[in-house]
Formats: sequence, C-alpha cells, structure tokens
Amino acid sequence: MEKDKRFALLIDADNISPKYIDIILTETVNFGTASVRRIYGDWTDNSKHSWKECLLQNSLTPIQQYSYTSGKNASDSAMIIDAMDILYGNHVDGFIIATSDSDFTTLARRLREDGKIVIGMGESKTPMPFIKACEQFKTLDVLYESENQTEEAAKTGKKKADAVPEEVVPITSLKTIRQTVMSIIEEQTEDGEWMNLGELGNILQKRYPDFDCRVYKFSKFSKMVESFQGIELTRMDDSRVLVRKQIATEKKSQGNRRNTRGNRSTKKPQS
Repeated sequence: MEKDKRFALLIDADNISPKYIDIILTETVNFGTASVRRIYGDWTDNSKHSWKECLLQNSLTPIQQYSYTSGKNASDSAMIIDAMDILYGNHVDGFIIATSDSDFTTLARRLREDGKIVIGMGESKTPMPFIKACEQFKTLDVLYESENQTEEAAKTGKKKADAVPEEVVPITSLKTIRQTVMSIIEEQTEDGEWMNLGELGNILQKRYPDFDCRVYKFSKFSKMVESFQGIELTRMDDSRVLVRKQIATEKKSQGNRRNTRGNRSTKKPQS
C-alpha cells in the first residue's frame, strides 16, 4: 500500500474566510496527510474572532504576527519564513497554501523548484500568477457555492442546477476547457486513435492548475468529457476509460485499416 504523502497546510487568515475551512480540510485529505497545520494572522484583531471555533475544532496552530504597517497583511512574512524552515527540514512532500494573495507566488515557485508539490487554495479573485505557480489550485468560493447548492437541492427536493451560480464563476470557462480537451486529443493522437482518459486529465491539469470538474457541476471527469460534442468515450472491462475525437464516417473505413505506432489502434481496444 502506497504511503500517504505528507503536507504542510499553511492558511493565510488575512485572506481566507473561516467558512471555507471544511472544504480546505476535505481537499487536503484528498492529497494526503496534513502533518503540519498552521494558520497565520494578527489574532489581536477583532476581525479574527470568527476563526476561534475553527482553530479548536480542527487542531490548527495559530501563529501570531502583528501588523506593524498599516495596509499590509501581517501573515505574509511569517508564512514565508515558516515555509522555508519546513522546506529545509525536509519532513514533508508538499505544501498546501490557502490564500488569495499573489504575494505568495514567489514562495510557491521556490518550493516547486525544490521538488515539492504545491497546492493552492483561494477565491476566484486570486491573481493568475499565484494560480499558475501552483501544481493545482482549488477555487474555494466556487466549490463552496456548489456544495451549498447541492445541500439546498437535497433539502427542497429540487433538481440540482446544471450550472454554477452566476455570482460565482469558474476562473477558466467551460468553453476554454472543451477547446483545450479537443486540442490535447489532436496533439496526442492521430485520426481515430484512442487516448487514456487519465492521461488527458493529467495534461489538462498541468495547463490549468485551477481545473476541477466539480466547479462545472460534473461529479466525474468522464461525465464532463462525455458531454462535449465531437468526442467519443468508451469504457473497457478492466475499468479503463478511453477517449478520442469523433471521426467522419467516410474516414472510418480508412482509419480502421491503418496501423498506428505502439499499441494504439483506430479500432476499439480489446479489454
């Protein structure tokens, strides 16, 4: 059994609302174990009072950082210093940085240079440089609204909406995701060839760190891809899911006779 990866969870209380704590911790579990859990801010500030219950219930270690300068977030320098100390201690496989502040862009890039996994979490207002500096980025406000919408639908018995509420929209549009999926399939295959859905997802995640199919109201990536016009998807007996771009009828007979490189084939793969 593969050992869980160990992460340092660092939360910027100046830029993250306590209402997101459940989502942050749930997403953290999906990546591994948070062996370090720290939250940074000026705890003498009355605006941080709402975090009190979250700290106690979720075993978060509060780190005090006074606001020496007006208009600047107190947590920035303390988080950066701690992150570098943890990095050089070499006790974790990666970092989960919860913030909507672009000031942590250089930190994220530096951690990745040392081979560490960096997962970002923040609101959709988070500047793109920080999002791109992370290996993956989870959009907290969109996930929060989606989760609330699901709970409300369960209570009222209404059908779950097919789209994210208008007031909170994904950073990357669904149209862009669809175009990129088509482009990746074209780049990675020849006409009629099948591509592993997992490989497609990995490439898409590298291009768009903020990508998460749940943001677009799909429970699984396969269901999302299946909804795109011009794409064909097949499920194998060994649980593999393969995908390809639909080919014109007149090209099928020609494509089925073509031998492709490696083990790929225009014919439906045998399970």
